[in-house]
Amino acid sequence: MAVTGRKPKDGPKRNRVAAVHDWITVVDQPYDGERPTLPRARRVEWTDRELGRQSEMQPLQSLTGKWWDRIASMPHCVLWSDADWQYAVTTALVADAVFAGDVRLAGELRQRERVLGTTLDARRDLRIRYVPLEDDQGEDEPAASGGTPRPRPVTRLSERRARLTDAP
Repeated sequence: MAVTGRKPKDGPKRNRVAAVHDWITVVDQPYDGERPTLPRARRVEWTDRELGRQSEMQPLQSLTGKWWDRIASMPHCVLWSDADWQYAVTTALVADAVFAGDVRLAGELRQRERVLGTTLDARRDLRIRYVPLEDDQGEDEPAASGGTPRPRPVTRLSERRARLTDAP
């Protein structure tokens, strides 16, 4: 999921070498396709001084279900493969441990959520851009396929000048 190389910079491009990775455009509407279901419980292990290593199954927190609904409906989930979904399910179990009070895993959860692209900053690092639905309808190739969108036709300068001078 993660893209190698430096983060993209704003501003004019100074080099003449083509970008290694182009931006991936995804239609900005919640993903409602096929997704795996979360397990009902997770195994919790601990060591008891007298009894030794112990484990039990604990049901998932209700907050984990809400977290999963948000993660599994992100628009760029359309790009995910089976391996990506498995990573997301494993991340849900890490999130459940954090929600249950195991703060030692909070750093791991933060890193995993970044890889999943949960925030705007993380999506920028992954070079994923959401576009409104109406901007995508005129293209031959759907934007969610990961391909580069076709450029829009250039407006003639005389038409632009006419629009700007006629504006109130």
